[in-house]
Amino acid sequence: GRGVLPRAMAALSAYRCIECNGEATELYRDYQRGVLRISICKSCQKPVDKYIEYDPVIILINAVLCKAQAYRHILFNTKINIHGKLCVFCLLCEAYLRWLQLQDSTQNTDPDDLIRYAKEWDFYRMFGIASLEQTSFFIGIFITLWWMTPEMLKRKSDFILLLKALLLSTYGKLLLIPAVIWEHDYTPLCLLFIKVFVLISNSQAIRVTLNLNRILPWFSIFFGLILENGVVCLFQKMGWDV
Repeated sequence: GRGVLPRAMAALSAYRCIECNGEATELYRDYQRGVLRISICKSCQKPVDKYIEYDPVIILINAVLCKAQAYRHILFNTKINIHGKLCVFCLLCEAYLRWLQLQDSTQNTDPDDLIRYAKEWDFYRMFGIASLEQTSFFIGIFITLWWMTPEMLKRKSDFILLLKALLLSTYGKLLLIPAVIWEHDYTPLCLLFIKVFVLISNSQAIRVTLNLNRILPWFSIFFGLILENGVVCLFQKMGWDV
């Protein structure tokens, strides 16, 4: 039928070159008996994905360094499907940090069960607030990108891929827990560095996913932060501790 050929072409172009972002039909060719040959990109004449030979630790280090090649490898050439679980875990880390700061500001040694349940409700409330803030941040990014480059987000799959990239790029929030556990005088500075690192990772994820320059991703992140801070101000006007 008419839909067979487009699907077949999409399957043939399932991978991306990590150097030039060009489409590729395969990452390597298996000649059997343990003989593998990495495919060469037709556009840039470089290996399509050198990371298929690398240890996962090396790939993680390159991702932490925000290298575009490592991001392309993870987003386009692997079958990682942990973005949902990673998002929930990162939100739990952020909720725990806020809940801990709230307990420090309202210390109460009363062992009453009512106090204990109230503190537990505070944690769930912090999780909900963190979720709403992150959702508003992502919405701000999507609105800006859709407004500035509507041709980049024509299909539902484009939105899903960008959302997956943004969720995976928030892995830096996992550092919130050790920053709190190893509490010291520089903890506020550490939290600021973690926030900046997450934003840099988000920017790189947007840039790699949509193949953009460096300015537009940061512009969309700036608008996302404005929308997120607007939600924070709304909660504060409602009298909630955030």
